[in-house]
Amino acid sequence: MLLKIAALLSPADLKQARDLLDQADWQDGRLTAGAQAAQVKNNQQLPVGSESARALQTLLLKALEGHATFFSAALPKRLLPPMFNRYAGEANTYGKHIDQAIRYVPGTGQRVRTDISCTVFLSEPEEYEGGELVIADTYGEQRVKLAAGDAVLYPGTSVHRVEPVTRGARLASFFWIESMVRSDEQRRLLFEMDQALMQLRGEHGESDAAVQLTGTYHNLLRMWADT
Repeated sequence: MLLKIAALLSPADLKQARDLLDQADWQDGRLTAGAQAAQVKNNQQLPVGSESARALQTLLLKALEGHATFFSAALPKRLLPPMFNRYAGEANTYGKHIDQAIRYVPGTGQRVRTDISCTVFLSEPEEYEGGELVIADTYGEQRVKLAAGDAVLYPGTSVHRVEPVTRGARLASFFWIESMVRSDEQRRLLFEMDQALMQLRGEHGESDAAVQLTGTYHNLLRMWADT
């Protein structure tokens, strides 16, 4: 499932993030890539564990924590701490690749299965040319270039790339989620049911049908979730 989430970050959060990014020191993005991905990766990243990265992680995790659509779609069990990248100048692209299945939380050794990839756009589309996130989806390639503060979720199993940035700078955050529900197909069914239930309850209140369907949702979640 590919899902766009509008305004994950508020304007105030976005301004704070941009202020931090403007003052940050960057390093070669290939330092965190696997052997295959490093051959096609050419961008910059904030050093993992730097003061700027930690402040940005706190800001972003707080926004995720209270976001109902993110929770409904991802059903998160564990998250890799968000990382931050920049595409500009000579470091401006990331060729076709697929994310590592298992990643380790820095400094802890904790493993996280990368069921879902997330990119949060931190530059406005008009600030740069190129830089589309191109994701190979069930229905073909999806080209994603969102407003600053918006996010996109997509299966970690997807082959994807970032098109070269030919003007300006593209700033973004990226991270991975291990979901309580491993199957993308099952997560999609639960998300669609949850969204329909919220609409049904909003329009008709807590009717007998809404209570029954809510029970079905939770019974499916109980059946499929690994907590």
